[in-house]
Amino acid sequence: MKRVILSCALLLAAVLGYAQGAKKPTIMVVPSDVWCIQNGYYTTFDNQGTEEKVPDYTKAIQGDADLLLVTSKLGELMAERGFPLRSMEAMLKRLKTEEAEEALTMSKETGAELAESPLDKLKRVARADIWMQVTWTVNRIGRDVSVTFNLQGLDAYTDKQVAAGSGTSAPEPAAWMELPVTLSEAVNANLEDFCNQLMAHFQDMETKGREIALTCRCWSDSEYDFESEVGYDELGFVIEDWVAANTVQGRFTTADASESRMYFEQVRIPLFNESGRALDARSWANGLRRELREKYGIESKLTIRGLGQAILTIGGK
Repeated sequence: MKRVILSCALLLAAVLGYAQGAKKPTIMVVPSDVWCIQNGYYTTFDNQGTEEKVPDYTKAIQGDADLLLVTSKLGELMAERGFPLRSMEAMLKRLKTEEAEEALTMSKETGAELAESPLDKLKRVARADIWMQVTWTVNRIGRDVSVTFNLQGLDAYTDKQVAAGSGTSAPEPAAWMELPVTLSEAVNANLEDFCNQLMAHFQDMETKGREIALTCRCWSDSEYDFESEVGYDELGFVIEDWVAANTVQGRFTTADASESRMYFEQVRIPLFNESGRALDARSWANGLRRELREKYGIESKLTIRGLGQAILTIGGK
């Protein structure tokens, strides 16, 4: 009987040890787009002629005394559960340095600047798996106040929501309320389900691969298009075969295919390469760029948007 109990105890310890040691997604806590725009912390971005509003986190940190405390407190809660963190403030400083270095980075032939939004650039610099967006509202009920919060876990590669949670704190006298503490207590009471959703998403990625998108297009003066014969097939089918061979279980969808443009979505790539290094859209698509150059003598230019969108332009750099 003692041996059975001991064996069960050892098995339980092994299971718990495995669970505690399991890899978890990297998190960065940020205020939600809605919160930033409602509070005036945003900038505008020209997206191919369409003006879009994007959060200005630097302006938000400098303008709202509670924001840094709130994001730091929520980061502590996630760290207590073993999630690796990226500091929003530290990543913003790093981005500022990188932008200064890239100010002169342009296309060698056309002089065009890299087509990335401010948020795409921050995602690429931060390299977090999940953006944990938080929205909060202070409710006033007579002399008492409460805080309503909403959490969204967004896949940094696809912007898809993969986890959600919400709740409201118990009312308390306004004079006693400290927003970061009250908010963290309310979140903490609802955080387990949120974390379970994150882990389910990450485990799905480990099994089925990380989701990205790939666009292939041609320069207007390129001698090749996707109907050009290379080797024993058309270039478009050569590219499609490479994508099929280099995705997890061949998971991808060809959403668009013409002589001048191809678009692949729901492309599932491995989390890591053969050397154990994390893969993103850029490093994965670089394999296709090399394949076209080394096997067929076709030059191409690789650009990216954020972590999850790669753009390969055929016909030169």
